[in-house]
Amino acid sequence: MTDLPFHDEHAPLYSLGQVADMLQVQQAYLRRLDQHDVVTPSRSSGGQRRYSQHDILTVRHVTRMADQGMTLNAIRHILQLERELADLRHQLKAAHDRLAELGEPQES
Repeated sequence: MTDLPFHDEHAPLYSLGQVADMLQVQQAYLRRLDQHDVVTPSRSSGGQRRYSQHDILTVRHVTRMADQGMTLNAIRHILQLERELADLRHQLKAAHDRLAELGEPQES
């Protein structure tokens, strides 16, 4: 049996209106995040925005930063740095795992 899409945090399941209701934000705010490449949801075949669970959590994170007075440009940059940091951590873990396989001592 294949996994259903709601088990995939990146599956585009939610409409713009549903996300706006969930997060109690204006639909225009979500459109603005998309226009400024801060949160870019998937599109349905008809061109409608479709948000994943991951997108929704990102919008919530962005909203907190915006509430603290950060600009969308600054937020976009912070999100990029967070993605890069997560990637570097993943690479470091993979390197540590590989060294452990080879029996090499690891530095912390």
